Amino acid sequence: MFYAKDITSGAGHYTMDEPTSKYCIQVLRHEAGDEVLLADGRGGRYTGVITDDNRKKCVVQVKNYELMPPVKAPVRIAISFTKNTSRIEWFLEKATEIGMQTIIPLVSQRTEKEKFRADRFENILVSAMLQSQQYYLPELTAPATFEALVQQPPADQLFIAHCLPEQKQHLWQAMQPGKDSLLLIGPEGDFTPEEIKLALEKGFQPVSLGDTRLRTETAGIVGCTTMNAVNATAL
Repeated sequence: MFYAKDITSGAGHYTMDEPTSKYCIQVLRHEAGDEVLLADGRGGRYTGVITDDNRKKCVVQVKNYELMPPVKAPVRIAISFTKNTSRIEWFLEKATEIGMQTIIPLVSQRTEKEKFRADRFENILVSAMLQSQQYYLPELTAPATFEALVQQPPADQLFIAHCLPEQKQHLWQAMQPGKDSLLLIGPEGDFTPEEIKLALEKGFQPVSLGDTRLRTETAGIVGCTTMNAVNATAL
């Protein structure tokens, strides 16, 4: 399967960009007459046949288009990116494979990394989407400050995972399946007490992700997996 970002549902032919063409023709050794699958990242699944196996401008004749069904209740995670870029890139890859719909880089008081390579991160998301045979590319939003996000949260169910010693339900117990959900994951060092207090005042439920203390990116993956698993019970 190949990513075709700018393809449209009415397209009769599609020309791959140079990197994709090179990968298709030189690496995978496809040639004219071969059938290929294209994904636009918006749910579109295109079946086509290569008509020109040029390694710089591979042309595909589109034979069939199908819109794959989206998830009924989006799950979103807002996570503070770590200073170690490789760890957050690992998170982006795995969160995409799990099937997250929206990933929000969260800038809190203790966030160490505030510069984001959007092009690099998008390439990671695309690669993970294709590898996991999915047709929807997760939305990676612009970074959002903690204060702005909790003031206007983009979901019905709101959760914050933090490490302060207070009574909390496990996320899988607190979450209702089939409803839009947002989970906040803090930076190394956790959210500040002031941030936690503000979130609770704005309707966020405090939740636990387990009995052990997790790294930021590990907590993110546990959160993604749990939310998707709970949502699956509504299907």
